[in-house]
Amino acid sequence: MWSLLLFVPTRGRPDSVAELLAAVDETAEGFVRVVFVVDPDDQERELYRRAIREFGRTHQVEVELFVTSGASAGRGMVGALNEAVAGTNLCSAAAVGFLGDDHRPRTRGWDVELQKALKVKGFGLAYGNDLVHGPGLPTAVVMSLRVVVALGFMAPPVLRHLYVDNYWLSLGKHLDAITYLPHVVIEHMHPLVGKAPEDEGYRRVNAAAVVAADAAAFDIYVRTGGVQRDADLVRRCYQSGGA
Repeated sequence: MWSLLLFVPTRGRPDSVAELLAAVDETAEGFVRVVFVVDPDDQERELYRRAIREFGRTHQVEVELFVTSGASAGRGMVGALNEAVAGTNLCSAAAVGFLGDDHRPRTRGWDVELQKALKVKGFGLAYGNDLVHGPGLPTAVVMSLRVVVALGFMAPPVLRHLYVDNYWLSLGKHLDAITYLPHVVIEHMHPLVGKAPEDEGYRRVNAAAVVAADAAAFDIYVRTGGVQRDADLVRRCYQSGGA
């Protein structure tokens, strides 16, 4: 059975719920459980709940809202994402994935195609074409459950928002277990390419200070062997027959 648990951290964009879920429902061929992740101080939180209620559930898609404890405040999107991953039952999923609230799956069967790619080695990461970076960055990603279980996180806590896709690409290369599927389109509707208006959320996370801090944190993580250690943990989990 193809079953994908998909985490979508978001803030101040409740309209994204209906748009993203419609795209997932139209294109998914396996079962997808979508978890929107919001902070308790998000003023649009009730609008998220309303949008989720209005969508309901289809035979393909189940959706829920994860409200963080607030303990991840100050740690940005990565803190919220990792808290949601730690606080969600992962056992029912065959794979775990990440989408931004501005990603839209376009290719029918994208979820199954990416999960099939993981089966080649039994673990690893896979990504499609976001029509912005192509093979250059996995801005949306699917990974085997084993990766998340072994690491205890989905992205390094030293990051706040940016360079998580650089990390996933680097981790996959260290594992020699990452697959890019150019025919699988998960479009990134980003202001960078004129596909969305630039709102306060984009301005906040793309501020020069935020970019510089995450760039420095990722560089240190790589230079001090963080990615290599993570890859070794995943391999050991695989060799021992872990999840």
